[in-house]
Amino acid sequence: MVISRREMARAKVEKLKKGFSAFSETQEITELMERYIKEEKLNVHVDRTSLGCWFIPADGTEHETRPHS
Repeated sequence: MVISRREMARAKVEKLKKGFSAFSETQEITELMERYIKEEKLNVHVDRTSLGCWFIPADGTEHETRPHS
């Protein structure tokens, strides 16, 4: 199965728009996400690590994860 990098980046940006964090392991996906984030004028914090990049909504709407009951 072939997964489009553009579709993957768009899907991650859609998660950001819904208030969830997203992670990118590759430079190509990171660059695409940054381009789409700029186009959409999203307020996002980017945390670059040696393993990849975390994109975190910066408007305080990130959803908390809770353990299942």
